[in-house]
Amino acid sequence: MNSRPQTGEYAPYYRKYVNLVPEGSILKILNEQVSAAEKFFGEISEEKSKLRYAENKWSIREVLGHIIDTERIFAYRALRFSRNDKTTLPGFEQDDFVPNSNHDNTLLNDLVEEFILVRKANLKMFASFSDEMWIRIGIASENAMSVRALAYNLAGHFIHHIAVVEEKYL
Repeated sequence: MNSRPQTGEYAPYYRKYVNLVPEGSILKILNEQVSAAEKFFGEISEEKSKLRYAENKWSIREVLGHIIDTERIFAYRALRFSRNDKTTLPGFEQDDFVPNSNHDNTLLNDLVEEFILVRKANLKMFASFSDEMWIRIGIASENAMSVRALAYNLAGHFIHHIAVVEEKYL
């Protein structure tokens, strides 16, 4: 599935993530982000990964943990929607997830490994979808979203947060 999601396939809030994704195969882009994450976070020391650019902001470890949490939640949604499950799924509040995680006490290298494992598992799942499954739509957070929009959101969300870390932390 190489076609970008249409605007009706996701809530307006997610446009910022979808628009960050370059043209090309979404599976290839998601796969390339595995080595990009390994390289990018591999250049950050464990000590620096505890950095917060301002009071009450997430550390670099927490940013990566947030990426992982979001990856899992959006992949779960993609699985449910791909199977034509019409159950309305709840949202999640990132500002509740991060402080209730243990990301800040987890080594950055361990978080990188976790991201890689989660992303690779999700790539296998996305690769198994038929064309019909990619365009199926479900409801999460009171908004319609297609499976392909979820994949694009994962890629764009990763791009967004890497840019934030580059701009505000490094």
